[in-house]
Amino acid sequence: MTITSADAMKREAAGRALAHVTSGMRLGLGTGSTAAHFVDLLGVRVREGLDVLCVPTSQRTRAQAQALGIPLTTLDEMPELDLTIDGADEFDARLRLIKGGGGALLREKIVAAASKRMFVIADATKQIETLGAFPLPVEIDCFGARATQLHIERMAHGLGLSGPITRRATASGAPYITDGGHYILDCAFGAIPAPELLAANLVAIPGVVDHGLFIGLASAIFIGGADGVRVICEAA
Repeated sequence: MTITSADAMKREAAGRALAHVTSGMRLGLGTGSTAAHFVDLLGVRVREGLDVLCVPTSQRTRAQAQALGIPLTTLDEMPELDLTIDGADEFDARLRLIKGGGGALLREKIVAAASKRMFVIADATKQIETLGAFPLPVEIDCFGARATQLHIERMAHGLGLSGPITRRATASGAPYITDGGHYILDCAFGAIPAPELLAANLVAIPGVVDHGLFIGLASAIFIGGADGVRVICEAA
């Protein structure tokens, strides 16, 4: 069977990841269009009797899961999870990700870090050779936002990275505010040859809450393509 649409590829990848979920698991539920497919499919399994308890990474995912009857809790009530399933804006062959296009990168990273494993679901178009084709989201405190942005610009220049940094806005033009009450800067640096170095430099800047580089968190990536789903895993 040949799969033709990106949406169908995402759903196929979500289904393959769901096959690894068993009763009794504590799950983290990601945010975004691809993760929404997983939540939909999980809702079907829950109605069929699958026993899971889940932590959503955003208010949007929480509302979707509640509508489907998926049992939910919080990280305060259940601080250790078995598995998080989430999407990615892009990824490379070393399972390094850029996330945050859906505006939930901080909570997604907290939930992923609280999990024994993180499975990523994506369509084949999200795999690239070098991270950076997708503008890197950086979540910052609203206080001193302009000063924080200038620090990021200077730091990036020192690493040989250039490109516009824009504060994310809503469709109405108002500043986009995350569930945690922060701004997001979208950094169009282009190719990022040393993502680990950039990550370390970003978190050292006062005002930066976190960034969309997810390094060392993904255990496996389920990639939906025209010919089905393939999986890349972390090195043993």
